Amino acid sequence: MISAIVTAPPYADFLAEVAAHPIVGGLRLNTVMPLKDGPAEALERLSKLGQPLWVDLKGRQLRVVGAAIPPFSEVFLSHRITVQTPVDAWFGDGRERARVVAVDGNRLILEDGPRRLVGPGESVNIPHPSLQVEGTLTETDRAYLTAMKPLGLKNVMLSYVESPADAAEVRELLPEAEILLKIETQRGLAYARTHKAGQGHLMAARGDLYVEVARPHRIVTALREIVQADPEAVVASRLFNSLAYGPIPDSADLGDAAFLLSLGYKTFLFGDDICFRRDSTLAALNLLELLAAELRP
Repeated sequence: MISAIVTAPPYADFLAEVAAHPIVGGLRLNTVMPLKDGPAEALERLSKLGQPLWVDLKGRQLRVVGAAIPPFSEVFLSHRITVQTPVDAWFGDGRERARVVAVDGNRLILEDGPRRLVGPGESVNIPHPSLQVEGTLTETDRAYLTAMKPLGLKNVMLSYVESPADAAEVRELLPEAEILLKIETQRGLAYARTHKAGQGHLMAARGDLYVEVARPHRIVTALREIVQADPEAVVASRLFNSLAYGPIPDSADLGDAAFLLSLGYKTFLFGDDICFRRDSTLAALNLLELLAAELRP
């Protein structure tokens, strides 16, 4: 039986309809979403939709703080880092690259910037083995964990898991936490091979993992390794993205989802790209349901 976890825009008026879809098994709150009244109000409201609510903490994931408008030569990050320079950094979905010539705490000094505005909250990937990120949970992560406790909420997604200490840090603040461990880096893959589902089920978080594997074809091996390490692993991101631009999916999107089903993935997380609109969200859910039925022995 397949199921889907759907990203929930906090103020969308179609969430009750989505939550009632037969294959929906949970909702995800992306904690970079702006909120009017803080975490507690949004958590309480979304938790009443009748589906498990998963709170997606960013952990050590590098994100842009503030906006960088071309022409520019510096970008501020959510964490302080160290890395050997010069080194390449990738922004957003991995299509924009810039050369980092120096690092000063949480400031990247660039040789030349991406040819577009880089906005607050965008992810930054530096797939180099010398990268070290200072700290794990952000202040926003901690605020959400604090707000979850009195509401009895315990479902957490944790980005960029690379060490057993990462899950332990979450459980210090929320001892009863059920954690989906997002595998997004080479170190994360090594963690998955070693620890499997010992601290929580794994998630193949393909958005950043696709960039971090460095050679595009290696994503196939990474996806296979994760589901072999944890047969109940979730697969996330880059799913049915063509539906964000129209009602007809690309054939590549259909083949991609069919491949993931053939690998043994049974739970799919739909990301931000298609979940801001009712029609694209429901179309993706219907397509996944039909594909699973088509491939059923």
